[in-house]
Amino acid sequence: MNSILSTVDNEIERLAAFLIDQQKEDGTWHFCFENGIIIDAYVIILFRILNVQNEALIRELHDRILAEQQPTGFWQLYRDEEAGNLSTSVEAYYALLYSGYSKVTDEPIQRAKRYILSKGGIGKVTSILTKVILAVTGQSKWPLAISSIPLEVLLFPSYFPINYFEFSGYSRVHLTPMLIMADQRFSIPTANGPDLSDLIDIRIEINESTSRGYQELQRVMQSGLDRILGSPRYIHEVARTKAEQFMLQRIESDGTLYSYGTSTILMIFALLALDYDQQHPIITKAIDGLTAMQCRSESKTTIQNSPSTIWDTALITYALQEAQVPDHHLAIKRATSYLLTRQQNKTADWSIHNPDTAPGGWGFSESNTINPDVDDTTAALRAIRSLSTSQRSYLESWNRGLNWVLSMQNKDGGWPAFEKNTNKEMLTWLAIDGAKSAAIDPSEADLTGRTLEYLGNFAGLDTRNDFIVQGMKWLIQHQEKDGSWYGRWGVCYIYGTWAALTGLQAVGLPLEHETMQKGVMWLLSIQNSDGGWGESCQSDRLLRYVPLGESTPSQTAWALDALIAVHPEPTSEMEKGMLRLITSINQVDWKSSYPTGAGLPGNFYSNYHSYQYIWPLLTLSHYRKKYGKAFKGY
Repeated sequence: MNSILSTVDNEIERLAAFLIDQQKEDGTWHFCFENGIIIDAYVIILFRILNVQNEALIRELHDRILAEQQPTGFWQLYRDEEAGNLSTSVEAYYALLYSGYSKVTDEPIQRAKRYILSKGGIGKVTSILTKVILAVTGQSKWPLAISSIPLEVLLFPSYFPINYFEFSGYSRVHLTPMLIMADQRFSIPTANGPDLSDLIDIRIEINESTSRGYQELQRVMQSGLDRILGSPRYIHEVARTKAEQFMLQRIESDGTLYSYGTSTILMIFALLALDYDQQHPIITKAIDGLTAMQCRSESKTTIQNSPSTIWDTALITYALQEAQVPDHHLAIKRATSYLLTRQQNKTADWSIHNPDTAPGGWGFSESNTINPDVDDTTAALRAIRSLSTSQRSYLESWNRGLNWVLSMQNKDGGWPAFEKNTNKEMLTWLAIDGAKSAAIDPSEADLTGRTLEYLGNFAGLDTRNDFIVQGMKWLIQHQEKDGSWYGRWGVCYIYGTWAALTGLQAVGLPLEHETMQKGVMWLLSIQNSDGGWGESCQSDRLLRYVPLGESTPSQTAWALDALIAVHPEPTSEMEKGMLRLITSINQVDWKSSYPTGAGLPGNFYSNYHSYQYIWPLLTLSHYRKKYGKAFKGY
């Protein structure tokens, strides 16, 4: 035991010193938020179409995409996606050729072509974003899933079974530019663009969804159209104007739409469909915003979908505090001062389902001023919590943030990410891959668990408060039969189970409770022989736990942190896990870069470059705090 604690002390000091050294002068941390090759590919295509003069960046993105190709010709979303990913491979193939730095005769391109055709060609692509990019660049027809949704859906009244603000905020900012383009069947092929017609397998029939749910959704939308008064032409023009204004009103100061790279790219194409000049200031500012999202690490350059500056800064600040870096340390003072400047003060889309609540949340990215979320808000509040009790200037910020988090609780007792009570099942019937996750923003175990952990451990709330009881009930009711919980924004059941167990413990559910016992036993049942934990991204798609077969630093840290929270004394399994965690954070290999952040099941996963430091440091610190001797501090 003593030898473990001694090693834990050393690792905490090493990680803390490393992170402090990485801090910028303004108090932030800038770790890469890597999202595969999707944004890199779209940026190459967009820049070539608009003749953006940034040859160095295009070449770097090309080289990064090419380096990710696997020997058999495909690209993957994650290492154990052994059959490759068709949509990603088509995006990579298209972008490499569009860049001009790869030729159709090149051996890597030929390998990619053989793989794509072996999977049925571009007609078998499942990602809606890939389909839209192919349609807008003239390589395929507009997908029925988008073109069958009338623009007039933006005009449906709030009392109607479907109205636009029942969609999640994330889906709205992507769907709006798609609907504008699909309405006109817009495409912008270029003379020097690649021709992908040889990737169409005429033997493959392209089947659009005709499920009963989809047909019912179409019926409801037609009913909505029939109720709107006015001539069809006038109504359509009003809807188009509203869609245009919807985008323009949500552009951030850096030129991006809602601070997302994907929605910004779609917005630029939609503005072109609305006859904006390619050199219009809104478009050129958006290009600048996309360019600024680049991240350079090691020998590669990538475009982040939404830089994770606030998320990383809040989490690192909290982890350093748990490592007993004092509040008066310059790193903590800088970080908390920065975080206070990023608390949002605008009443935005989140207030539509949550009226009469003062703004007070935080967002994910530095440029994000109108799209706060529960997870970033509780992370920021953890980081500033110690100062809020001693300095008046922090107290007002703390109270606004706490009030905003409490106000975001769904009527079912759980917490969503961005907007409350947006869980209309009908919207998941859209014939869009991943619609169940993208179209709505329901209560999730990871968000509910992390919120309860904050409310219990940092706000001092417990079961004397009805909203705590309701949150506990939601988690208990949504535990899987095997004892795990599904986590929406991390991979996946380990993430959800960690959040649920730590949250329930923080608000007073005893270890003896059946829910806690089942969760602990599930975590122990999936521990790897090396002592660590590792889960495949496939879990996200299959909605069941799929072992990775190896241990990752972040997932091992999550599992251990949950066990530390509920066990009064360390067990042999935990000690073995701690040794594995310490070993893993000193190794640089594919396991440390495996994506453990989730975005859209089967389509979008994230490798947070910060995670290999944050979560191990937090877990090591919690282990020392609970089981170790008093630490003298820094």
